[in-house]
Amino acid sequence: MRSSTAPTRTRSGARPVRGLTAVAACVLLAAGCAKAGTAGTAAADGAGAKSPVKVGLVYSRTGPLAAYGKQYLEGFKAGLNYATKGTGAVDGHRIEFEEQDDAGDPAKAVSAAKDLIGKGHKILAGSTASGVALQVGPIAAQNKVLFISGPAAADKVTGLNKYTFRSGRQSYQDIRTAASFIGDAKGKRVAVLAQDNAFGQANVAAVKGVLGAQGATVDAVLAPPSATDLTPFATQAKSAKPDLLFVAWAGDTAAALWTALNQQDVFADTKVVTGLDLAASYPLFGPAGEKISFLNHYFGGAAGTPVEKAMDEAVTAAGGKSDIFTPDGFTAAQMIVHAVEANHGSADDTAALVKALEGWSFDGVKGRTTVRAEDHALLQPMFQVRLSGTGAAAEPSVEKTLTADEAAPPVTPMAG
Repeated sequence: MRSSTAPTRTRSGARPVRGLTAVAACVLLAAGCAKAGTAGTAAADGAGAKSPVKVGLVYSRTGPLAAYGKQYLEGFKAGLNYATKGTGAVDGHRIEFEEQDDAGDPAKAVSAAKDLIGKGHKILAGSTASGVALQVGPIAAQNKVLFISGPAAADKVTGLNKYTFRSGRQSYQDIRTAASFIGDAKGKRVAVLAQDNAFGQANVAAVKGVLGAQGATVDAVLAPPSATDLTPFATQAKSAKPDLLFVAWAGDTAAALWTALNQQDVFADTKVVTGLDLAASYPLFGPAGEKISFLNHYFGGAAGTPVEKAMDEAVTAAGGKSDIFTPDGFTAAQMIVHAVEANHGSADDTAALVKALEGWSFDGVKGRTTVRAEDHALLQPMFQVRLSGTGAAAEPSVEKTLTADEAAPPVTPMAG
């Protein structure tokens, strides 16, 4: 699945699924590492040294979601430093992490996960793409290791099994945020403008599942993925006269789509909502950017929390810049450190790690965050956002923060 976002390149899922429009553009943190791919050396070399906690990161270092993977890794390193108070250790046990690049390919991710488990890693994290998360989760359950998925937005990751958690938001939280722009949905007309492929159809299903269930009439305007003249579809969207037009678009024609919607004056009578992706995508909206209502998981500076400040300072000091999925890595590190702390520096008892995380509520980058015990959904604030300016000058600002409860997905029965 994809992450909800602004448009640009097709991906298999980080940003909302069902996400909204996808984008592209790419944007290491030097962590005091003994060697590339690890958080440090194997604890100590002398006699009596405590055994390290081995964490495997399986994420998109390369591939179409490499920009998201970079943000995740930067956030993870900053979060590990924050959660361990700069020691990189819990109760004297050094937390080491080994990176594996899945390039967004589920088959590569499964192979990497099995390799890491074979090397003794009891904790896995990462999963930039939804397709990866949905394949690695079952591997974790089969081998009874803890798995904390990252930016992957697919709703099916929630409740996948008792060993699988997530450190980012899920598609349902994106859709709930989109729904907040029209208040009471009963009797409202909603149109989904998307490409006629699995990605677009999944977005239509998601909107029907949320807004349709609340009493809205949901219609779809679907364009062939190969279409380059998008004016007819912008015209159809306008003719539908919806109260809310939800745009879910991925690929190189994103800029052309927003131009067509602007030229057809769709914004005059309709509230148009889509997801705001990473900062590099902002120029794609062109003059339409200031007319769009954006749902947003995170942008640098959105939350204004002490934890966000700590993350941003660490990432900036290492030469990076906080972006949409930086918090997902940071939160994953917080979760891992908490679970290990609760077990006195040991990761050997996976059931105990799971128990430590279920129901845990903590101060995260975005604010108060809770791991729901019933299905491991990560309850967190979400944002309504506006863009001001165009091109390189485009800047986001928060118009409203939805509480964790307002954006919460329904409880999903645990599958395994």
